[in-house]
Amino acid sequence: MSKHGRVLVAMSGGIDSTVTAMLLHEQGYEVVGITMKTWDYANSGGSKKETGCCSLDSINDARAVAVKMGFHHFIIDIREEFGDYVIDNFVDEYLAGRTPNPCVLCNTHIKWESLLKRADALDCHYIATGHYARIHQYNDRYYISRAEDRSKDQSYVLWGLTQSCMSRTLFPLADFTKPHVRKMASERGYEELSKKAESYEICFVPDNDYRGFLKRRNPELESALRGGHYLDQKGTVIGVHDGYPFYTIGQRKGLGIHLGEPMFVTEIIPDKNIVVLGRESDLQRNVMQVYKTNWQKYDSPDQMECTIKIRYRDAGTIGVINSDAGRVQVLFNVAAKSIAPGQSAVFYEGDDVIGGGIIQSGQLINPN
Repeated sequence: MSKHGRVLVAMSGGIDSTVTAMLLHEQGYEVVGITMKTWDYANSGGSKKETGCCSLDSINDARAVAVKMGFHHFIIDIREEFGDYVIDNFVDEYLAGRTPNPCVLCNTHIKWESLLKRADALDCHYIATGHYARIHQYNDRYYISRAEDRSKDQSYVLWGLTQSCMSRTLFPLADFTKPHVRKMASERGYEELSKKAESYEICFVPDNDYRGFLKRRNPELESALRGGHYLDQKGTVIGVHDGYPFYTIGQRKGLGIHLGEPMFVTEIIPDKNIVVLGRESDLQRNVMQVYKTNWQKYDSPDQMECTIKIRYRDAGTIGVINSDAGRVQVLFNVAAKSIAPGQSAVFYEGDDVIGGGIIQSGQLINPN
């Protein structure tokens, strides 16, 4: 009988999930490893060599750790459910003129649900991942909080986790920095693993070229949309572009147009195949609409001041959130830059995640 119970550990073959399994094993949990194959690199059509969490090498690395440590390991194929939900949404969002965040969608609707389903089948009370984040409780509510290593903190991509998911989740790396995690792997005889490079790309876009991915998924897209108009802030045609899905709010490079000064994508109008350009100052917005919200620390607060992050690497901006019927209006104290519909807005109280949602729109109201 194990000391703490049985836990299902999501193992990608990388250093973080491997050390997660090691720590739980050492703490007295009965560990069961599971590796989820979400994507087939052969179907991506990209130029990059197969690497990352779904490659054969990574799957073999995860299994080797389980064998060495003496616990069971399973491989599950969720490519169909992943593709139907995450990849289809990714494509649809770009075609709607928005910028999706597939990692948030995958965590919320695919990975955790798949893990809990298998945990129940394998009689595991807990699930664990190698995410850098914390889980706390406040007045019987579970919520995500920032990790010790701020440079690796992943609380932003976990705002969609439900109370039931968080109540059964363990994050053993919450109190460690990445260098410490590498040191622990090395000290336990995993020297090569401790030097393993990290992957920052979207798993199904291994060459990090989302435009190429969209074109391969929709071969007719480029020819059908090429030649759309660039407009300036006054609505004057100033050039032509390659098709609105191939641009994102805040983009400066790769526009293929030279106007004598840096220009940025400030708006995308999909039904007219229009991309609006402007100066950096034209990206400022002080009001934001958010929908598809999920609340963690509090149960749907009506109004409160907090810090709002609109991108993973965003430092955050102070503002007031007003919640009503699943939608949130954000009033920023100081205008935020490059608010991109489709991305996540996450609300923080200090280090704690209050909740989050999907950005619907941003406006500049009463700029003076």
